[in-house]
Amino acid sequence: MTSPDASPDIPPESMTPPASSSDPRDVDLSGIRGYLFDLDGVLTPTAVVHMHAWSRLFTPYLEEHGAAPYTDADYFAHIDGKPRYDGVRSLLASRGIVVPEGEVTDAPSADTVHGLGNRKNDAFNATLAEEGVEAYPASVAFLDAVQASGCHVAVVSSSKNAPAVLEAAGLADRFEVVVDGAVAAREGLPGKPQPDTFERAAELLGLPTTVCAVVEDAESGVKAGAAGEFGIVIGVDRGVGRHTLAELGADVIVDELDELIPAVERAAATASTGSATEAAFPSTIREEPV
Repeated sequence: MTSPDASPDIPPESMTPPASSSDPRDVDLSGIRGYLFDLDGVLTPTAVVHMHAWSRLFTPYLEEHGAAPYTDADYFAHIDGKPRYDGVRSLLASRGIVVPEGEVTDAPSADTVHGLGNRKNDAFNATLAEEGVEAYPASVAFLDAVQASGCHVAVVSSSKNAPAVLEAAGLADRFEVVVDGAVAAREGLPGKPQPDTFERAAELLGLPTTVCAVVEDAESGVKAGAAGEFGIVIGVDRGVGRHTLAELGADVIVDELDELIPAVERAAATASTGSATEAAFPSTIREEPV
């Protein structure tokens, strides 16, 4: 990981947040120097693996407790983007079910918040091992364009499985910084929808949040981006819905990230032209006679 003390040179003009736009063809990314990517649902389709794992956990569990059946809508409303144990708490609270907190070391069979969370993690790891995961081609194309433009990148994920997912998807060597659930727990950082993990990623990149873009598909993640002082919040609609993402604070919404490649290339060209002009015509300061 990059040291928090490392501070890439940032020209004053790049400190100005980009103008937001509802149309990805018009969005201004000229002030952005870093991109903070959520993982599941943004870079990789592991959100589907997570959805199936949560369903396998809660479908029989809620039935046993005589509660309303588990649906995909529950995943988006109560679980998506949150740390695992927070997802368990939120879903149980939606059904009025109270269980002991337990301990992180609880067995997956334990009827506790931590036990249920550990049971879900076992299901996720088994599915990932069986099926593997491939990154979204459009997201990889966008990542290529972002890195080619000279911008810095980080992954910010609530999942403690982020390193394993990145490795499985062949993306582990693409990211300077990974702030996942394990890092958040170790450093005592509140998870999404609080902005702390995104802020920490920006710090590790050596960038102010105002020149960083948050790239998210989850309700809690978009809320986290909107709650912080970030340059722009990019929403990727994987099922939450454009209207919801916009209401939660997304500045621009896309179906696939490659829709923003022209904006990235335009921003890079603008930065290159500005640097060339400054080099050719350096500013001078005239000293007034005393």
